[in-house]
Amino acid sequence: MKTWLVATITAAGLAALYGNAWAAPLQFAEIQTKNRQTHKYTCATGKILHVTYWNTANGQSFALVPVKGKQLLFVNTMSASGAKYQAGSYTWWTKGPRADLYDAMSGENAPPILSDCVTIVR
Repeated sequence: MKTWLVATITAAGLAALYGNAWAAPLQFAEIQTKNRQTHKYTCATGKILHVTYWNTANGQSFALVPVKGKQLLFVNTMSASGAKYQAGSYTWWTKGPRADLYDAMSGENAPPILSDCVTIVR
């Protein structure tokens, strides 16, 4: 069974981001996914995260990560170890069953804003 990842930003969404009530919708072409997995993480703060990962037929990978009450779509980038995903100033970095969330706006050597997130095995 084929699944598709479709991302659409509506005019209302763009208006909220950029303050322009007349912004046109932005739509991305459909991307065929090979598989999708959702992982549940518990972090050092006790926060629980549900993160969904997509691997696509063209080799791209995406992660949908909740950040400050909003679902952000992260794109896989190069990493020396683990899997590193970027969305704006945020980095979601997984290494095995562990993950950390960083915000570059906090400074180059700032600690993660969420750390020691561990996959909960179901």
